[in-house]
Amino acid sequence: MTGTLLTMNAVSLTDGAKRWLKNPSKRKILHIFDDVCNLINADRDVLSIVSPEIGNGPFNLVLEESFRFSNYLNLDDNISVNGSRLTIGNLTISLSNAQRWNSVFYWEALRSRKEEISSRLKLLPFDSENETLLRLSLSLSRAIIHADLPSARNSALKLAGLGIGLTPAGDDILMGAMHATWIVHPQITAESVTQEMARAAASLTTSLSGAWLQSAARGEAGAVWHELFNAFIHDENIYAPLSKILSVGETSGSDALTGFLSVFSAL
Repeated sequence: MTGTLLTMNAVSLTDGAKRWLKNPSKRKILHIFDDVCNLINADRDVLSIVSPEIGNGPFNLVLEESFRFSNYLNLDDNISVNGSRLTIGNLTISLSNAQRWNSVFYWEALRSRKEEISSRLKLLPFDSENETLLRLSLSLSRAIIHADLPSARNSALKLAGLGIGLTPAGDDILMGAMHATWIVHPQITAESVTQEMARAAASLTTSLSGAWLQSAARGEAGAVWHELFNAFIHDENIYAPLSKILSVGETSGSDALTGFLSVFSAL
């Protein structure tokens, strides 16, 4: 069905997605899955075009309707941006009515409640079947709590790319730990620690995983994490959003949650 001309509407996109669309550097398709098509440019920035079931993320452009990318696109399809239209092969996506989704959470609202959040999380397990990952996660968490940049960098170097898949387990742990860092530290400290981690790790792993780490270092998070953070703020049940995080990927969600919980355990 690759010869069929299609037009789809985008309903939301982030500032990161807007920057990607404005960047004229060479673009190509990175991955094609049923619900996601990842694009990358010459600067290694990623744009994820996703079905509504995937939802909002730091560099996501969300379509209005479900779409099976693997039925229509090929890895060698040309990519062009013309005004408010993104064209990939025979697929044109209209950006005219896409609303901005802010992937940067309001961290100050969580910082003021970090002790309460820590208390709510202390009953949750953060163990890992992989003893190496757990040991490195605990070491990273201690470095984060003390804002020890050299130790945080060293731990990030050891975790970067550790595991298999498009987002290896070590990277997922780093991302979850970065989210926690933005809660337990003031903004300036959080920026210093997370950016040091991202600088160490992003170039040592996959392009997609590196993009996630760089976005986390900017204080960005996906919609499922926003749901958890809002549950903390509004004193709502946290188990529904936790379940959504755990369902992400094979183990990506659980590994990220391990990194997140490990920091609060160290706190």
